[in-house]
Amino acid sequence: MKAFLLDDPRKRDLTGEELAQEGVLNQKLGTRPQEYQSTMDGLKKKNGYIEQDIVELNPAMSNLQEICNKFIDEHRHDEDEVRFILLGEGIFDIRSQKDQWMRVKVEQGDLIVVPAGRYHRFTLTEKKNIRCVRLFKDKSGWVPAYRSQELVNSEKK
Repeated sequence: MKAFLLDDPRKRDLTGEELAQEGVLNQKLGTRPQEYQSTMDGLKKKNGYIEQDIVELNPAMSNLQEICNKFIDEHRHDEDEVRFILLGEGIFDIRSQKDQWMRVKVEQGDLIVVPAGRYHRFTLTEKKNIRCVRLFKDKSGWVPAYRSQELVNSEKK
């Protein structure tokens, strides 16, 4: 996992401790089920996740761009976004507590948990390939609240 502040001209790497201080869990695990499942089970028990699945995005998918478009706009969720990367890579841009963009590149073996309520966006790298284990507290799974829409709604009030 590689992380840095997008607005920092030095692009100094953020440490795992700095990400943890931001509430972003990050950990390196083995990618065989016997290497990662006990960690997933521990997260489920500790945080109340009830659903686990695997999702894959790759260049062979005819609707890949349409799917990726759902993730690229800044959004948040009412629950944590838990992803363990089995294969491939992707980029999370996550708002820091000081409203700066933190860019986090995740790769095979990386576990990331973006805390509930934290604005973020996601994109694939140029390889356009990722396979992840996901955990959810709600069977409906991934439900985004887009920041742009929330701003429009707040202006109407």
